[in-house]
Amino acid sequence: MVGDKIRFRFRKSGDLRLLSHLDLTRCFERMLRRAELPFKSTMGFHPTPRMIFALSLPLGVAGDEEVLELELLAPFESEVVRERLNVQSPNGLEFLRASVVPMKTTAMVRRVQYMLAVPATRVDATTILIRELLDSPKVWVDRFRPRPRQVNIRKYLRGITLEPQIQSSPPNPLSEAERGDRNCSRLPLSASERGLGGEVFGDYLLTLDLWVTPQGTARADELLKALHLSDLVDAGRIVRRSLLEIHDETPADQPDAPPDLPPESAPLNHTPTEVGTEKVSAQATWGLSPNGPVVE
Repeated sequence: MVGDKIRFRFRKSGDLRLLSHLDLTRCFERMLRRAELPFKSTMGFHPTPRMIFALSLPLGVAGDEEVLELELLAPFESEVVRERLNVQSPNGLEFLRASVVPMKTTAMVRRVQYMLAVPATRVDATTILIRELLDSPKVWVDRFRPRPRQVNIRKYLRGITLEPQIQSSPPNPLSEAERGDRNCSRLPLSASERGLGGEVFGDYLLTLDLWVTPQGTARADELLKALHLSDLVDAGRIVRRSLLEIHDETPADQPDAPPDLPPESAPLNHTPTEVGTEKVSAQATWGLSPNGPVVE
């Protein structure tokens, strides 16, 4: 069937970062119908638009350069499609660019970057932990799905940097409505002191540069936990995925490449303490009592 496949770069931020991936796909379907775009649908009893997200965003993480591919029933100018979708998009969702790609092309993620603002008072301790991680031949993290195990994610760490934020002039004060995705109400700071992602001007910017492969990758939350920075996210700081690099958009002369082997894994050598594991343990013992199973 004649048609077009369009690849979009879009931004997901503000309160919309709290929208799950499944809810986001439903939002896109409503936008496509309201924009009156002739999109292709899947087969079966519950047809849905033929669209593919290159890599879903973790809940609560903002995305600056996300990738979506959409198949249309007829050739369409990419800019026309982008403008129509922007008219129908909710606050926090913006289509930045659009281009027509071959129908058989699929966006395969090669590399990602996550960013988080770190207070200046935490820089020394964080720098030491970064050096220890990068100097270590193995970085073990606990994974609980699809089965409990330990995974060595060292090969997926392309780099970790902690640098001062560059700010040429003090930001202009913004109203609460104007801030939108810049709001970070849990931080006791004025609007003029806040940055785009809840960061504070004058703080340092942590960048996690990670490889992504079909065999696996490292996760931002795992590394923030290893760097003892998870409490910043709990306090209102926003993690942003600032880069999503695609294989077919990467120059062939890149000096480095992602690993091509699966990660090293090992059984858990301690009692799991993650919330997800506690849920599994609770399910396994549900209905039991000191006198045996409870039957109602």
